[in-house]
Amino acid sequence: MPPIISIANLTKSYATGSQALQPINLDIDKGEIFALLGPNGAGKTTLINIICGIVTPSSGHVTADGHDIIRDYRAARAKIGLVPQELTTDAFETVWATVTFSRGLFGRAPNPDYVTRLLRDLSLSDKRNSKINTLSGGMKRRVMIAKALSHEPDILFLDEPTAGVDVELRRDMWNLVRGLRERGVTVILTTHYIEEAEEMADRIGIINRGALILVEEKHELMKKLGKRQLTLHLQEPLALIPSELVAWGLELKSDGKELVYNMDGNTNLDISTLLKRMSELSIVIKDLQTHQTSLEEIFVSLVSSRV
Repeated sequence: MPPIISIANLTKSYATGSQALQPINLDIDKGEIFALLGPNGAGKTTLINIICGIVTPSSGHVTADGHDIIRDYRAARAKIGLVPQELTTDAFETVWATVTFSRGLFGRAPNPDYVTRLLRDLSLSDKRNSKINTLSGGMKRRVMIAKALSHEPDILFLDEPTAGVDVELRRDMWNLVRGLRERGVTVILTTHYIEEAEEMADRIGIINRGALILVEEKHELMKKLGKRQLTLHLQEPLALIPSELVAWGLELKSDGKELVYNMDGNTNLDISTLLKRMSELSIVIKDLQTHQTSLEEIFVSLVSSRV
């Protein structure tokens, strides 16, 4: 199956000489959740705005479900829903009116049943007749998502979708995104909340200074760059690691009071065997703890290494 979004040699430069995007090549498959991570000014929003036809690229080409975003703009844009960072809504319109109007802008026939379901899924049913200027920031964000989904797009871009949204609303949106994927909608999101990508994404792309520095399946990324460590806090400090424990590749830290075992580098060695061997050597363990590298730590490490 061809990718639903195909980006080839895409760049963006400005008259000032600054290059917002270096050549970017990326394919996104139908039905996946793709998270684009990067620091402020990395080029995330520029990339999204080019795909959505808001910004003109300097070179390269992009297709959305087979439609070139420049030569076949209308067909490409009809496939896309966009939730921008900024809350831009018709403040004095009702929720129902603004969502149905957005649907009509894309030439879609009226479908009250669909709009009703959409508002229900976004917990907006009881706000359908409320004017948007009376809603909280979180509710306005939901209205933006409803507008983006009003014309039933196959591709949804969420640019910082949960910025300024409380934890409960954020979880609701995560559930909505999962439901969209189950219906075959492709979701591309940018976020500052790394746990959002860790929770939902199928693949992760990291962009920094306009360059796409990594694209990887989330689980493979965690497996390749993540670390699992077991720290053993000892009752009595050790002067050095006994020869009987050398095979485990342990590190002695904190003045001999901690033994650190890097589990990923010793996959053929069993932890229970290590603990048994330590007991046989009369090494008393006072406490132990494990640590799994988070996606946030991997992200910070990758970006910092390219500064």
